[in-house]
Amino acid sequence: MSYNEIYWKEQYKNNRIGWDIGYVSTPIKEYIDQLTDKSIKILIPGAGNAYEAEYLHKRGFGSVYVLEYADEPINNFLKRVPTFPKKHIVKQNFFMHQGQYDLIIEQTFFSSLKPESRIEYRNKVFDLLKKNGKLIGLLFELDFGHDFPPFGGSKKEYQKLFSNKFKIEILETAYNSIKPRSNNELFVKMMVKK
Repeated sequence: MSYNEIYWKEQYKNNRIGWDIGYVSTPIKEYIDQLTDKSIKILIPGAGNAYEAEYLHKRGFGSVYVLEYADEPINNFLKRVPTFPKKHIVKQNFFMHQGQYDLIIEQTFFSSLKPESRIEYRNKVFDLLKKNGKLIGLLFELDFGHDFPPFGGSKKEYQKLFSNKFKIEILETAYNSIKPRSNNELFVKMMVKK
């Protein structure tokens, strides 16, 4: 199975997006709330309905970029947030994207990728981050027991995957997850080693 633009279009069209909670997740919201520099350049890959981008935009962050390649979530986002700069919406495959960012926010995109793509994901995030750039967000600590998205993982697996290119500052069970995900997701904060 190829999890390409057509696959994701069908998921959104048929409302098979159970990972979409309808708002910015609490751990990411609380991280954003403590950011003081609103000029930092932020990328949200595989942004889906982009609630994180909406929250950042409404809080005055002016350099937020939404990266998504399915039309449906982009259209949903633009209906909700018509004031978001359209030039900051990038319809593209993540692995083809070029740019340099201070912060990349991970919210369920990693879990949409086949496990064999995870090294490529790590390398691409590393390339997209500036010196001292950070990857923050949530990763599932759960084995879903199926061979389609979302794909789970474990803390041990993530430590092994990221530790050679990132300084792992936080990789702990999120204390403020929404109830359905309680004890099943890790909050991550990692700085690139450049």
